[in-house]
Amino acid sequence: MKRVLASTISVMLIFLGLIGCAKTNSTTPSSVAEVKAIKIAIVQIVEHPALDAARQGFLDSLKTGGYEVGKNLTVDYKNAQGDQSTLNSIAQKFATDKPDLILTVATPSAQAMAAATKDIPILITAVTDPVSAKLVNSMDKPGTNVTGTTDMNPIKDQFDLLKKLVPQAKAVGVIYNAGEVNSQVQVALVKQIAATMGLTIVEATVTSSADVMTAAQSLIGRVQVVYIPTDNTVVSAAQAVLQVTDKNKIPVISGESSVVNMGGLGTIGINYGNLGKQTGDMALKILKGSKPQDMPIESQKNFDTVINKDSVSTLGIQIPADIASKATMVQTKKK
Repeated sequence: MKRVLASTISVMLIFLGLIGCAKTNSTTPSSVAEVKAIKIAIVQIVEHPALDAARQGFLDSLKTGGYEVGKNLTVDYKNAQGDQSTLNSIAQKFATDKPDLILTVATPSAQAMAAATKDIPILITAVTDPVSAKLVNSMDKPGTNVTGTTDMNPIKDQFDLLKKLVPQAKAVGVIYNAGEVNSQVQVALVKQIAATMGLTIVEATVTSSADVMTAAQSLIGRVQVVYIPTDNTVVSAAQAVLQVTDKNKIPVISGESSVVNMGGLGTIGINYGNLGKQTGDMALKILKGSKPQDMPIESQKNFDTVINKDSVSTLGIQIPADIASKATMVQTKKK
């Protein structure tokens, strides 16, 4: 009798143990799905639609990866509003705070942050040439605490578009901030490309957004089309350029689509929302243990052709069939 009782108890214990294991296993997936709460910092040089889209794309990627504001993600976002001293102060604050990683939007932000810390992982986006900006040793192997995405434009494609839309153009005005490394790189390429196409480049440089309208006015009577690169200073004040060019019926080709949405004629350019998502995907890899110094700088492979149909109508421009077939047609967004 004692043996039977002992055997029965043993069987019951084994049975209960199996149930316990089943319960434990049933909770495993949810525990694996949980991610550690993190804090990130974001510094942006200035507000304009392209940079804002990159920042939002980055956060969208983190959310897809399981990190959501208000749950397991804390974001400290600062905007320098185009002021370098403010930017340096923000960088010093973030270096002291020591977040899990830092997103820097645009070249000046990346440079300020990279100078402030060599330890915290830094993700860059909307940076044209990280090597020239001295952020990384090379595109393939950064070798520093910095990695991310470049927004180097397909400038040759943009000038091909310019020639097709404004075939009579002989002189092209380029408005840019000569103090921005990303703009210096782009304008050097613009000059090389323009020379092969028989175009003369007329430069109009600025030091702040307050200079942009005067720079645009200086080009009147000297050029047949204006080109705006992905220059943070100029794009943030693009309405001032368009106010001048609209009045004088001068087409504007830009380095990215936000200027086209405001009233520029067209672009073949970066989708900054997607670029931000691409940067966010890289951040997720870092949060899982990858090292920035070993992660190549990534670029966008597919570009958007965007044409403003209001500008086409106002300027009386004929859109070639090969461009019209692949272009996204937009209307001017009024402020």
